[in-house]
This record gives sequence, C-alpha cells and structure tokens, in this order.
Amino acid sequence: MAKLGEGDKRWIVEERADGANVHNWHWSERDCLDWSRSLLSSLLSDLQILDGEGGLYIRTKSIDKVEGEAYVNVRKGKVIPGYELSIKLAWEAEARDVPLKLSGLVEVPYLADENAGEDPELKVSVRDDDGPVARRIKDAMLAKGKPIILEKIRLYVDAMSKGGPAKDELDTKKPPSNAASKAAPAPAPATATKTAAATEQKEKEKKKSKEGFKNISLTEKFYCRARDLYEILMDENRWKGFTQSNARLSREVGGQFSLFDGSITGFHEDLQEGKFIVQKWRSGSWPDGLYSSVKIVFDEPEPGVTIIKLTQTDIPEEDKYGNSTVVENTERGWRELIFHKIRAVFGFGI
Repeated sequence: MAKLGEGDKRWIVEERADGANVHNWHWSERDCLDWSRSLLSSLLSDLQILDGEGGLYIRTKSIDKVEGEAYVNVRKGKVIPGYELSIKLAWEAEARDVPLKLSGLVEVPYLADENAGEDPELKVSVRDDDGPVARRIKDAMLAKGKPIILEKIRLYVDAMSKGGPAKDELDTKKPPSNAASKAAPAPAPATATKTAAATEQKEKEKKKSKEGFKNISLTEKFYCRARDLYEILMDENRWKGFTQSNARLSREVGGQFSLFDGSITGFHEDLQEGKFIVQKWRSGSWPDGLYSSVKIVFDEPEPGVTIIKLTQTDIPEEDKYGNSTVVENTERGWRELIFHKIRAVFGFGI
C-alpha cells in the first residue's frame, strides 16, 4: 500500500500550473440567469400572433420578468443543466372592427429542467377588460399564441441542454478524435461531386419529413360546388350529422375545434371561404403537445365539380401508447370517416 502522498502518478489528477480545466474534467459551474433573460427576451419579444385574421391583431411586446435560477454544470465534458424559472411576457391586441385596444400578460409560472420533456403550463390574462371582445381576443391568443410561444421556449430548453452560454467553450475544449486527427486525403474532383450530390439528396429527404414523423397527401373528387363543401367542413351541426358524434367548431381564424367526441382537437391558422382551410390538428392519443399541420385546398375546375387536395405534415409515427399505426389510421380516417361519409350523407357522388 502506498504511503499518504505517494502513488502512481498516472492515476493522480493534479492541478495544472496554468489553471486549465483540460477537456472539462473537473466540475465547473456557470451561472446562466442573465444569459437566459437575454435569450428568452430575443425569442419571445415582438412575435406576430395574428395579423388581421378575424379582424384581430395580436403580438407579444417584451419580457416583463424572468425570475428564478439557471446554471450549467460540466463534469468530464458532460453538460448538466439546471433551471427553475418563472416568466412573464407582455402582449397587446387590437380588434379594429369594434374598435378596441387592450393588453395582457402571458405567464409561465414554472419552467424547470426536471420537466424538460414536457411543455410548461402557460396562462393568458387580459388587463382591465372582461367583455365579450376581450374574451374573444384572449381565446385567440390561447389558440394561436400558445403553440408559437411554447415552440420558442423549446428552443431555450434545447440551448440549455447543449450547454447554454458555455457551449462554445465546451466545443473548443473537446479532445480531437483519432479519426479527425489524421489528415484525410483530398477527394478527387469526381468523388467530391458525387459526395456533394449525395449530401444534397439527403438534405432534401430530411426536409420532406422529420425523423419520427410522416406526411400524407390525399386528393378527393366531389360533385358539388367548392363553397358548399367548405361550408360542410366548417359547420359543427353538419359535422354532428355525418359523423354521428359531438362536434364543436369555430368559424374564425384562431378559433378552436373539437371533433369525434373530442378525439380530434386543434385550431384554425388560416381560412378563406371556398378556397382553403389551414389548421393545427392532433389526436387525443398522440403524445402531449404534438400538433400536425393540415391544409385543405378546394379547386373547382368546372361548376359542380370540386377537387380537394389535403396535405397533413408532422404526423407522429407512434402514439403515446407505442402503437405504430398512427399514419395509416389518420389517412383512413380522412377517407372513410370524413370524405366518404360526406358523399353518402349529402349525395355528392362517389
């Protein structure tokens, strides 16, 4: 047994004369509260939520308050983020058809690293007004603004997981890999061209569909006017009729909908009568917080004939129970439970 103070020097971690923390081996902590305030301010300020849709104009103004703590610990090159924050964000709105101007607050009472995989609670309030127009604006802010704000917060969470303000320092201190340290021969011109082409193709494929998500496209033909078909898809009583289930459906941009007894929910992003419907759309069986994007375009090549082109992007491959039939069930639902039922009930032909 070695005496105190003696031992094999290969296994002793000594302090360096220059004080360098080589490859981030030693425990280090970096305060990130001011950096967090700055990043959240840049992410959440001056966001356009609604720009005239439904006669409403809504935008965020600036961060009112960020309180709590935020830090990044690094040990052996591993990032260990920690944060518990409460956020208050000021917003303003205008309903020009009334006219009415008002302001309010968006509050995130608890954003913490322990819940990094979940969307935080988000509260919307209106200052000094509880009238019907103010309630309509508040509902629109919740429906349209909440997904936008949560998406920006996810960017902050992702940045913290990568080291926050210490990221550049961590990247600089990463030890070079054996493969990278060996000089690679320059590729021949023909090889370089092929490599570039292959990379470009991979990037195109990546853009088509995110990993873990799929897209679908449907084209359906109906013997009716485009405005009639649009009206059916925007009328909750007709939905109740052809689906034989409960439905709630707003007819305004930013308004919410609930179909098939609440199994399908979402909100309208953009609407133009007889032309298109754009929605954020999710099934109750999907993982919490996930929304797909639906766009339905109406084309009337001749009077009495309407072609629907539907695209739905970012459909998760698995639901929250691990079932991998989500994409097939979604496509089948559109065809069999919606489009075929509309033809049968309203007599628009097969």
